[in-house]
Amino acid sequence: MAGADEAVSADEAGMPNYIDELTGLAEPKQDMMFSTSTTLLTRPDPKMHPMGQAIGVFLLFICLLGFLNGVDYASPNSGLVQPDDFVYRLSLTAPDETATFRGVVYSDENKPLENATVYISWDDGGFWNSSEVLTDKNGYYTFERLDPGLARVDIIVERDGFRDVFSNRVLLSPPALIEPIGFTTIDFVVPSQEVFDAQPCSNGAEECEIRYVDYTPEQKENPLMDSGAKTIYISIGFGFMGLALIATGFTVWAMKNGSILVLRTAAGLSFFTVGHYYTACCFGIVAFVLTFAVPKRYIPMNEPFL
Repeated sequence: MAGADEAVSADEAGMPNYIDELTGLAEPKQDMMFSTSTTLLTRPDPKMHPMGQAIGVFLLFICLLGFLNGVDYASPNSGLVQPDDFVYRLSLTAPDETATFRGVVYSDENKPLENATVYISWDDGGFWNSSEVLTDKNGYYTFERLDPGLARVDIIVERDGFRDVFSNRVLLSPPALIEPIGFTTIDFVVPSQEVFDAQPCSNGAEECEIRYVDYTPEQKENPLMDSGAKTIYISIGFGFMGLALIATGFTVWAMKNGSILVLRTAAGLSFFTVGHYYTACCFGIVAFVLTFAVPKRYIPMNEPFL
């Protein structure tokens, strides 16, 4: 029989075990032991990996190219690609008979010319097609169902026993976006009779009934085109510049806060700013793909945030 001072367990004394009742676990019978672990608690590093920083610098270079591309578009009289080149390339893939050509013919005194013949001709796969109309009392003319692209326009005016022919090279706009028809509006001002008098006769004679003023040779590089198409081209340039600036902001933001997702967004935006700079397009794709290869870094929890 245990002495009065000897410790007696709850089971031996017949008393209820409250640990069992509250937790459902049996009271441990052996001595408690403690052990240590080498596990280290970590958290994501707020600083971007050096590889991400390098991609960010690469993206800044691409954004610069994108901005220069926008400046090129916004400068219609210079640059790698000019508005007429841009519209001409679009016309090569446009469906036939999707161009409408219209405008007004004026005299040198800025008065509408009635019954002037507007004759248009274009190369259709090695064959020359042509069409002609007469201007109305307001000098207005219109053609429909023409092929987009380059064409020659001759304005023929009969006056004082002469037939004066005023020739120009014209670029007919193709359909844009969701429009099924491309519209080209060009007004012509026919030179004065004195200008035609000064032109030599085509047959070498001193006097001729048909006189020519031909601007097509000097319009070989820059044909006449719709002013609206040129405005759209310039607007595209400002759009490229805006996207380049936005992509630059995202890149700087990503490099400061270490966000790979923001860096990837900047890479995607930069791709859409480089236009006809095809090498820069490749750079944009490479930068976007490389953002998926940036490794994640972790630091111990006991290190303070910077």
